[in-house]
Amino acid sequence: MPLVSKPIVLIAEELSPATVDALGPDFEIRHVDGADRAALLAAIADVDAILVRSATKVDAEAIAAAPRLKVVARAGVGLDNVDVKAATQAGVMVVNAPTSNIVSAAELAVALLLASARNIAPASQALRAGQWKRSKYTGVELSDKTVGVVGLGRIGLLVAQRLSAFGVKLVAYDPYVQPARAAQLGIRMLPLDEVLAESDFITVHLPKTPETIGLIGEEALRKVKPTVRIINAARGGIVDEHALYVALKEGRVAGAGIDVFSTEPCTDSPLFEFEQVVVTPHLGASTDEAQEKAGIAVAKSVRLALAGELVPDAVNVQGGSIAEIVRPGIALAENLGRVAGALATTPLQAVEVEVLGEIAEHDVKILELSALKGVFSMVVTDTVSYVNAPVLAGERGVSVSLTTDRESANFRNLVRVKLTLSDGQTVSVAGTVTGPRNLQKIVEIDGFDVDVPVSAHLAFLSYVDRPGIVGVAGRILGDAGVNIGGMQVSRDEAGGHALIALTVDSAIPGETLAAIVTEIGATYGRTVDLEL
Repeated sequence: MPLVSKPIVLIAEELSPATVDALGPDFEIRHVDGADRAALLAAIADVDAILVRSATKVDAEAIAAAPRLKVVARAGVGLDNVDVKAATQAGVMVVNAPTSNIVSAAELAVALLLASARNIAPASQALRAGQWKRSKYTGVELSDKTVGVVGLGRIGLLVAQRLSAFGVKLVAYDPYVQPARAAQLGIRMLPLDEVLAESDFITVHLPKTPETIGLIGEEALRKVKPTVRIINAARGGIVDEHALYVALKEGRVAGAGIDVFSTEPCTDSPLFEFEQVVVTPHLGASTDEAQEKAGIAVAKSVRLALAGELVPDAVNVQGGSIAEIVRPGIALAENLGRVAGALATTPLQAVEVEVLGEIAEHDVKILELSALKGVFSMVVTDTVSYVNAPVLAGERGVSVSLTTDRESANFRNLVRVKLTLSDGQTVSVAGTVTGPRNLQKIVEIDGFDVDVPVSAHLAFLSYVDRPGIVGVAGRILGDAGVNIGGMQVSRDEAGGHALIALTVDSAIPGETLAAIVTEIGATYGRTVDLEL
């Protein structure tokens, strides 16, 4: 009787022993030094899965060298060393451990804040040098101070909860958190300028995006108290290091705690000249517990992926026991959710997913999760997965519902994502898949009938119907070098409300969109950039 070979799992970096235990006996486990490029390419040739941390580069070349590869698992949060697009094109699932380090990261932020408040680092260094300087290193208490949390996602919330035990007053900036929900947690939501002005300590917990790079920069640091201490244990570059240096030099900031830098590894920075700045080498996830959680999480994901089950922490393609007719709707529902989330202007109160047509005869719960994942990927700063999307909704008091109906008037199958916002307004986006290639298209926006293919770059403009609007939008986009791939105009009646839906070949710059909105007097203008 021939032996049935076990799937091969390659561990390319040192992981917690619990990782191998979590994989269990059903796999052949191999090891390689992932930093040794030649060894990696040779070892990956016949493996089914590879587990990495941050040192192993799983790029297009590595993926091409592994024809049997089904899953790449990153035992951590970031995916900078994994070419997700190349993996997706090759049908390789990519998973990570998005919540493995949140406690460790939150605790480090608190540690940096305390170390800054009590001058622990310079006092320790002085004492080791034989200097007893009690008066020089007098610090400040946290009690009754105001702590500003910039980014009230999972880590920001954990930090706030821990600091509340010190008797601080908590304020926060996060445009996507409802004030009523924050108030239940004893946190007062404020605009960023007010958080900057009121806080004695400011701790940053945002992802690094084009919008957040340099958020705490020259302008922001001119609005703070001169006694403020700035903590960044999130991502390098959110706090502008040069602006912080100048503010410290000029006495406009009292101190800082920095774990992350714009360029890493960072062993030489102007910030190092200040005693009142405590620095650490990106230790946010560097605890035994976080590493163990990450290893166990991705090991479980590998088991699910190789068994063909749904993988909650997949960041690109999904597996699972899902009817074939339902599968094309997974990506569609997520993209509809992303479009709806982009059109939302105030915090969410409810998310309703409607599934109509033949597809409704099957289990479509995954479509609700996919839509929710898409919505929250646009309105929160956390990494969003199938697991934490419902949690994020629950934390924010957002109700979620799924309705199905086997009858669909105009399409064989239809998915609609409807958002109810805190100001009572609604946003509705519907779509379908067509043809043998299951092409995704949007067929309805807020009641306007459209026929727009889902593409990487979309834009929507709402305005009062009148002549010349299309020409104005085309001219401004042309002047900006943005090529229109397709355009749909829909209206409720002549001279009434109208909508333009655009597909374009490149992202529309913010200033270009603003120019169109101003010139045509649009009710709103929104862009959506999707990773397809």
